[in-house]
Amino acid sequence: MDALMLARWQFGITTVYHFFFVPLTLGLSIFVAIVETVYVRTGNEKYKRMAKFWGKLFLINFAMGVATGIVQEFQFGMNWSEYSRFMGDIFGAPLAIEALLAFFLESTFLGVWIFGWDKLSKKLHAAAIWLVAIGSNLSALWILIANSFMQEPVGYVLRNGRAEMTDFWAIVFNPHVWVQFPHVVTGGMVTAAFFVIG
Repeated sequence: MDALMLARWQFGITTVYHFFFVPLTLGLSIFVAIVETVYVRTGNEKYKRMAKFWGKLFLINFAMGVATGIVQEFQFGMNWSEYSRFMGDIFGAPLAIEALLAFFLESTFLGVWIFGWDKLSKKLHAAAIWLVAIGSNLSALWILIANSFMQEPVGYVLRNGRAEMTDFWAIVFNPHVWVQFPHVVTGGMVTAAFFVIG
């Protein structure tokens, strides 16, 4: 087995482990937000207990997804550095937006949600978990924008031996994004539903 095959195996295994956690994270974030909203609207403590219970499982899943996702991003530089050099201006932009906007949004409000029980008003606390759910799903969107470019490259030209972005919006509105994103979000909800009823 040569270095290329080992790199493929390493990246494939990391991707599989990462995607064990992604759909459940996406679905559970929405489920916990809905359950907490029901608690806020009804005042029924049963829904608060449900939000706390499923929220703990969401946190574990979120942490595992982050850990495997970080390893995966490092592998782009370590194992696929030539790809990163060639496509980095295009491929890196959606990943940077995902990290700077969506990931920080979900991480910040996840902290607010964890430590805000009985400190924030019920409505503000529920808003925090909704922002986590929105951030989680926005993360998926930006990652799928990068993935869609790999499936159907648009909005770029080859210049000086590298791919250079010419149309950011063509990349964002790549037709593959709007097939993949609903598929992934719906799959996440179904995964969470089976997890909760199982």
